[in-house]
Amino acid sequence: MTAHPAVSQTIASFGEATKAKTPNQEAIERLMRNKASVMGFFVILLFILVAIFARVLSPHDPLEITSGQKYLPPMWIKETPGGKASNPDYPLGTDSLGRDVLSRVIFGARVSMVVGFVPTLVIVVIGTLVGMVAGYLGGRWDNLLMRLTDVIYAFPDLLFFIIVMVSLRDSWLGQFMNGMFLLFISLAVVNWVGVARLVRGQVLSLKQKEFIEAARAIGVRTPRIMTHHLLPNTLGVIIVLIAFRVPGLIITEAILGYLGLGLRPPANSDSMFVTSWGGLLLEGQSAINAQPWILLGPAICIALVVLAFTFLGDGLRDALDPRMRGTK
Repeated sequence: MTAHPAVSQTIASFGEATKAKTPNQEAIERLMRNKASVMGFFVILLFILVAIFARVLSPHDPLEITSGQKYLPPMWIKETPGGKASNPDYPLGTDSLGRDVLSRVIFGARVSMVVGFVPTLVIVVIGTLVGMVAGYLGGRWDNLLMRLTDVIYAFPDLLFFIIVMVSLRDSWLGQFMNGMFLLFISLAVVNWVGVARLVRGQVLSLKQKEFIEAARAIGVRTPRIMTHHLLPNTLGVIIVLIAFRVPGLIITEAILGYLGLGLRPPANSDSMFVTSWGGLLLEGQSAINAQPWILLGPAICIALVVLAFTFLGDGLRDALDPRMRGTK
């Protein structure tokens, strides 16, 4: 006995509905199909693990000075013109004080990962709060917060970082956490304005939607509308912004370290933050003619991290774009 055609069509429609994927599932599938983004994610994960387990992975103490082992070449160079032979115990060679370059590069990942993520978290929190308040409340609040944003945006970022680091480097604030805390502050103070402007634009377009009007009509309070209705609908843009903001901060830290305005030299090897990739570039710059390989490790690591975040950001932007829904 065959079923009625209308019943069969209803069952088929119900089966298709149950198999329908949520927007989040579709976004994840689109992201997984982007091979460059997946590769970038695993590269970032690798560097995060290296930063966490730096003390386990490093073959030597990054601050250990070995007498008679200065400027040893890396493994692929058997002997330098000056008669220095490579040593298997130091795969990337040693620096001017006989410290293992590989161990210092591994510990440098800690600074770059922390500088990339922690200030970004502060930037996103401040920028999202300012942008949502300005966009949703409007009026005087919007005018006041946006004028404040314009004033801060007028500061040249790199010049501001240099002024702060030079002025407060020898103060108690500059000595706290070997200068990491001051670095966090200087990076976060002026970088939140871009997030605020972007979130404000999203909120201005969202607050006129029917679901926001309905929430207002039934008496939902403003804080709840912001946290339960506006914020979830701006998360896609914020996530993509984070993916592009982190490598920018890593490059900024490397520039400051290369200028000698990064971390202060630690008192002992028990410190969590021993050196940074920017600081290693500064150390290798003085010996670039005789020992150019000292620059290779940190330079390659910075390039890999920045490329990985760029690929991941591109993939997230495409995956979270509503116009891409339904595409294969």
